[in-house]
Amino acid sequence: MFLFFTFGPMVAEEIKYQTRKAFDIEYGVNEKTEAKNEKISILVPSNKDFSIIIPKIGAVAPIVADIDPFSPNEYLPALKEGAAHAAGTSKPGELGNTYIFAHSTDAFYNVGTYNAVFYLLWKLEENDEIYIYYKGKQYVYEVSDKKIVTSADVKYLGDLGGKTLTLQTCYPPGTTLKRLIVIAEQIEDNN
Repeated sequence: MFLFFTFGPMVAEEIKYQTRKAFDIEYGVNEKTEAKNEKISILVPSNKDFSIIIPKIGAVAPIVADIDPFSPNEYLPALKEGAAHAAGTSKPGELGNTYIFAHSTDAFYNVGTYNAVFYLLWKLEENDEIYIYYKGKQYVYEVSDKKIVTSADVKYLGDLGGKTLTLQTCYPPGTTLKRLIVIAEQIEDNN
């Protein structure tokens, strides 16, 4: 029973993802989204001040800005509210690396709305789109790389060149053994 409660959020996200695939349902971010079929659901940002949408996996979450990624007292409360933006990294639209991190899942005693927001991050592939909303503007990024690294590997917090977005979560989902890093390049800002 303990395992069910611990991994329940992860299982729920996987079931939702597989159900969408089975029924050929896609996600888009606005009415202009071109669908391969008529089964499309429009995702709406949590807010336009700072939030993320990842259509492929149906992730929508607010982002809490300027959180110290090395301080559990700071990032644990922030992750209950959504994803967290690492303090000292760029903001969307700026030259540099915007670093966003979130849970892949969490223990049953800490279940909240956003405890599994990045659970399906491992399903992202090259060219998948990620939308960041910041100060009323939409920024579009395209996945360029994905890596599994140790929890001590912090080099991805640094500048990777250009306008990049790095997403990070624990891997395998439900553990804190390693980190999954997804790197994306900004391709568009709709201002």
